[in-house]
Amino acid sequence: MKSWIRMIHQHALLLLLSTAVLVLPAGTVGATEQVNTTLFGVAIKGYDTVAYHTEGKAVKGSKKISHKWNDAKWYFVSEANRDLFVKDPERYAPQYGGY
Repeated sequence: MKSWIRMIHQHALLLLLSTAVLVLPAGTVGATEQVNTTLFGVAIKGYDTVAYHTEGKAVKGSKKISHKWNDAKWYFVSEANRDLFVKDPERYAPQYGGY
């Protein structure tokens, strides 16, 4: 009887460890930093983060052309810039959450 209980415990432990191995890495894939926002949840004070890369300067975005990512609202000067951001936000988002 004790060997049967020991076998159940070993299988349960193996199942628990296997689940942890599968679940824990999945929680970190695509993990992103918290973004510095205004009181209204707008990232980088409403400036178009893609414009920093494409135009080399700070350009204020429009509320009408926005995208929500990483619990923040991101504003853009054009739909093209918004679409670039949507495809690869981590490329365009500021490092260290914009702090």
